[in-house]
Amino acid sequence: MAKFKTREILPDSFYDSVIVSKFINTVMTQGKKSIAQKIVYGAFDIIKEHPPAGGPQEPMDIFEKALEEAAPKVEVRPQRVGGATYQVPREVKDKRALSLAMRWLITSARKKKGKDMASRLAEELVQASKGEGESVKKKINVHKMAEANKAFAYLAR
Repeated sequence: MAKFKTREILPDSFYDSVIVSKFINTVMTQGKKSIAQKIVYGAFDIIKEHPPAGGPQEPMDIFEKALEEAAPKVEVRPQRVGGATYQVPREVKDKRALSLAMRWLITSARKKKGKDMASRLAEELVQASKGEGESVKKKINVHKMAEANKAFAYLAR
């Protein structure tokens, strides 16, 4: 079975970080990268202007802490055994955990109402870095599901 070639993503120009570049690509819709960059850099500027009390002060530190807090360690995956489908808890690889954390942060920021996307994203990043917010709740729910189904862990391949 042939392995997929993973595309090399170049670091972003402002923070020289591959993770920020991936985050911008995840925010991007309909191929409008310049708008996605404005949103992400705008969120970082908002964090820089109004740093949260206690904890990290730099936008990159807050961003990395938010990703760390939102990334799941385990998840449930469906697996057929005989005629039944079981939800089997499995460990999440680092790459998938990072992409899930990014997706959950962006989705929860998009669900908020009222402000522009940059300020909603900044708010979600700050909340996640403190261990609060919708994205961290999603992670906790995924962990609870895995805990509830740990009786099926022996089915994991």
